[in-house]
Order: sequence, then structure tokens, then C-alpha cells
Amino acid sequence: MELAFRGSALGKVYRTGETEVHALRGVDLEIRTGELLVLLGPSGSGKSTLLNIIGGLDRPTSGELHYGGTDLVGLNDRELTRFRRANIGFIFQFYNLIPSLTAEENVRLVTDIADRPMEPGEALALVGLAERANHYPAQLSGGEQQRVAVARAIAKQPGVLLCDEPTGALDSKTGIRVLETLAKANRELGTTVAIITHNVGIAAMAQRVLHFLDGRIARTEINENPVDPQAISW
Repeated sequence: MELAFRGSALGKVYRTGETEVHALRGVDLEIRTGELLVLLGPSGSGKSTLLNIIGGLDRPTSGELHYGGTDLVGLNDRELTRFRRANIGFIFQFYNLIPSLTAEENVRLVTDIADRPMEPGEALALVGLAERANHYPAQLSGGEQQRVAVARAIAKQPGVLLCDEPTGALDSKTGIRVLETLAKANRELGTTVAIITHNVGIAAMAQRVLHFLDGRIARTEINENPVDPQAISW
């Protein structure tokens, strides 16, 4: 299977004065094009650091990282910005919607700068919010706001969706609805989806699970029979 990302010996060290914090310790990584991957582990295990690096928001201190044939470590800041804009959609625990804009207008912020976007209305329909397009964030539930954030991320049709605790602020019923939306983007659009979580139940929907501990991938689990999000034990 074609690889979206290939990383070798990735390390990340944060320095504060004379103190060094090793967030990543020699991580070897492969993410396959079109797969749904879960990165599982406790807080501080290196999951978010790795996600930020593969998404071009941060740089490794050491190691190699490629997206397809592109050497991401060798890109300058402007090239890295172009890489993110063209290839990566981000979804975070907090929705980061602009309160003064409607759902459709929040999505359009991304489509106006994307190379090959879908229509904002189409993206909102994909996440089941076509009828809420003209509502402001304050008029939407937490789950609806998160689904607007998902629509915003997928509207530019990125090759990769990187999701950092996308259900962390949601109850189980609402969280499962968001996970269904991510699974749908993976299944219907062929988008590579990587989800960070500390919720063990969410791992059941992944094709592969990377278990993180102390800045390393402690083990990799292959899931032969991923479950529908509705079957997740929350």
C-alpha cells in the first residue's frame, strides 16, 4: 500500500534553560494512504508532538520525515505553510469557530484559500448539518460545532485529516456522531485519518493503533475488523 507519511528516528527535544524535555525519542513511523489510524496513549506520551510534526506545525529536532516524495524536514517555513494548506486538515478538541460567522461562513474561510475545495454547503451536508448552515456557533450544540469544524477541515479536500482529541469535550453520544463523520470522510472521500485519543474504546474503529509511551511507539496493533463507531464501548 502507498504511504502517506514515512518517518525515521524522529526526535523532539524542548529546551527551557538548562532543562531538556524529550517529547519524542527515535520514532519510526509509517502512515498508509487512505487508512484510519488511532494514536493511543496517556497525556505526555508524545502523541500530539508527533501529530504537530507530521502536520507541519512543528519540526523534529532529529530524524527524517517524508510525505509522499516530499522531504518535510527540508522545507522552509513558506514551503511548510503551502504543504499544510494543500494537504492537511486539522481538527482539535476545541472547535475554534469564529462566533460572528455562520456555520457556512466558518467553512468558507478555508474554501476561499484552498486549491480545489468543495462547496461549503456540500461539506456541511456531508457532516449532516445542511439545515444549520445559517446558524451561528452560539446557536449550535457542542457536537454540532465540532461537526462544523470537521466540515471546515474536509472542505478543502485534504489528503490527510489530523484529529487531536476531537471528542475530548463531548459526551459519548455526541462524540460517536463526530467519529461517524470522520469514518465517513475516510470511507467516502478516501481521506487518510489519524486520531489522537486516550479513550481506549475509540481504538476499535481503527485499522491500526499506535500505542505511545514515554515518547516512543511502544507497540503497533493491527485491527482486522474495525467496528462502526456506534459499536464503540465508550
